[in-house]
Amino acid sequence: METSFNTIALIGKPDHQGANQTLVALHHYLNQFNLNIVIERRVGEQLNLDNVELLEMVELGERADLAIVVGGDGNMLGAARVLARYDVAVVGVNRGNLGFLTDLSPDSFEEPLERLLTGDFQTEYRFLLEAQVHRHGQLKASNTAMNEAVLHPGQIAHMIEFEVYINGNFMYSQRADGMIVATPTGSTAYSLSAGGPILTPNLNAMTLVPMFPHTLSCRPIVIDADAQIKLMVAPTNKTDQMLVSCDGHVSLAVQPGDEIHISKSPYKLRLLHPRGHSYFDVLRSKLGWGSKLF
Repeated sequence: METSFNTIALIGKPDHQGANQTLVALHHYLNQFNLNIVIERRVGEQLNLDNVELLEMVELGERADLAIVVGGDGNMLGAARVLARYDVAVVGVNRGNLGFLTDLSPDSFEEPLERLLTGDFQTEYRFLLEAQVHRHGQLKASNTAMNEAVLHPGQIAHMIEFEVYINGNFMYSQRADGMIVATPTGSTAYSLSAGGPILTPNLNAMTLVPMFPHTLSCRPIVIDADAQIKLMVAPTNKTDQMLVSCDGHVSLAVQPGDEIHISKSPYKLRLLHPRGHSYFDVLRSKLGWGSKLF
């Protein structure tokens, strides 16, 4: 088979029997095409496959032309935060629940995957966010997020006070349970549950969604994704257990008086879809929207 993907990385969901079965099936299927297959070390050690090279995620990024992620959107987000730094094409096989980012079915991946390998696919780029915590003018911690960066108190339902600046311009102050800053990819995740708008993936925009604000006039706002967002946490906040969470996975510690800088990451995820993929078909099926009337 003629393909531009020479080295293919398999990435999975550790300790998940269904995902492991799909990884083994993918390995057997891809082996017939004489491709170089490498597997993420954590899952590879559970598969009992012979003569397979196991690599850490960063090494996969450096070596692979295509990464196949088996699992749910959470696995895709985790892989994306690392792989976006490298120009790796990524496709998902859904072994999770919703699966906005994972296109292929574990029961019938062969035919669409063969079309992908021979170049019959659509490419979509998804940008990531970079979140930084600054204290007394010094960078204390940073990480990237594919879905959202969220400022929130470490305690449940605990109000915090902060100011929001866009490109250095004061926008408003907030007394709320936190703030969600979401990408278009993340607009159908946590942000949606908090009442945020759905942004189509091609938009160069991000949305700011206050969490349970103490004023009813406060609404989500969509801004240019190239804007610089600064959240200044009031030094008078009573709690010193605040956090910035990236994709609900990586947490950065925040103290009263800290500044959180959120901006577009220089890296993008290169996502592959089978040709004919429709974002609105995905939304309709995942969110239970009405089908055509006529």
